[in-house]
Amino acid sequence: METLRHFWNQVSESLITVFSHPTYGWMAAWGTVLLLAWLANYLTRRVVLRVVRAVIDRSKVQWDDALIEHKVFHRLAHLAPAIVFYMAASWLFPGEDQEVFRRMEERLATAWMYIASARAIAALLDAMVTIGMSKPATKGKPLRSYAQVVKLLLWLTIIILVIASLIDRSPWGLLTGLGAMTAIILLVFKDTILSFVASIQIASYDMVRTGDWIEMPKFGADGDVIDISLNTIKVQNWDKTITTIPTYAMVTESFRNWRGMTESGGRRIKRSIAIDMTSIRFLNEADIKHLHSVKTIRDYMNRKEEEVAKWNQENGVADAPAADARKLTNVGTFRAYLEHYLKRNPEIRKDMTFLVRQLAPTAQGLPMEIYVFCADQRWAYYESIMADIFDHVLAVLPDFDLRVFQAPSGADFHQLAQA
Repeated sequence: METLRHFWNQVSESLITVFSHPTYGWMAAWGTVLLLAWLANYLTRRVVLRVVRAVIDRSKVQWDDALIEHKVFHRLAHLAPAIVFYMAASWLFPGEDQEVFRRMEERLATAWMYIASARAIAALLDAMVTIGMSKPATKGKPLRSYAQVVKLLLWLTIIILVIASLIDRSPWGLLTGLGAMTAIILLVFKDTILSFVASIQIASYDMVRTGDWIEMPKFGADGDVIDISLNTIKVQNWDKTITTIPTYAMVTESFRNWRGMTESGGRRIKRSIAIDMTSIRFLNEADIKHLHSVKTIRDYMNRKEEEVAKWNQENGVADAPAADARKLTNVGTFRAYLEHYLKRNPEIRKDMTFLVRQLAPTAQGLPMEIYVFCADQRWAYYESIMADIFDHVLAVLPDFDLRVFQAPSGADFHQLAQA
């Protein structure tokens, strides 16, 4: 026992002698501070953050999950070692002749805390954007643009504070000195300023939202808006390519937003077929008898025949040539058939614009246009419904003794050559 006590006393005296030496004492102090900084960082990350995460996982609200997702608390943890170094400055450099080093360490620790705080605030802004985009009231708003503007102002402020801290000057003095650099700053951040103003206009007038289908031929954009940021708007085209459009271009350039079509509940069908004008004629008795057998226009034929017969009798032209009397034509009856056929189609909206009309005759024939709205807006179903309609329209034309105009092909000339 006496031997152990004697050994411990010798070790203690040796340690006191070593650490009483200025060089070894300074090394011991720095080692202690580094150990305390590491311990503060370890406890914050391994203990405090785990407790916070456990509390958030057990909570019923959803918004706090975004704080974990964007690592807000992880970035705040960087403040712990910075605070240790700041508080230890007076211990590491206690003498008056070491004031320069003490103030330098305090300034470096302060700059460290500014940067750590800025990173935590930036992560908090990202979390707020995520939370806001999940809310119906703010969904589709350019929240990311606003967050980027705030981040820009935040980092400009932090840079000024860090520089002021490192050179030990008031930040207001630096801001006064920056007045002469205003023109350069405006030139450097010209696009950012334009985009910021454009973002406010876009949000105020509700011009574009995330998820809108927009078409902007100048930039080759035709698809859904997938992201709205401060400087750019990303559009995923239908071929899955991504087009990036400057935000301010949405205000200065023309574009088409299909949101109105989506919200209306219908999708327009606007297509015409060209009828060979040489096949247009008056209906004869055989034609009228045949068309009476078509259930779709049976009531129309009865009503129209009575109307035409009454008009001819009142005007004394019942037995007059076709040029003087009023008679039904195959193209007019075909147009009426199309109207009745489309009205019976459950996929066509009857409460929206509904037109079957003739356009001005051209060298390619007489265009008969269908202008209606499909009830199903999904692209594939819309195309299928439109194809079914025009398949039927083209197939039923011979029942009215009408022909579709079609430019002669090589096969036509080959048949003529062999005739």
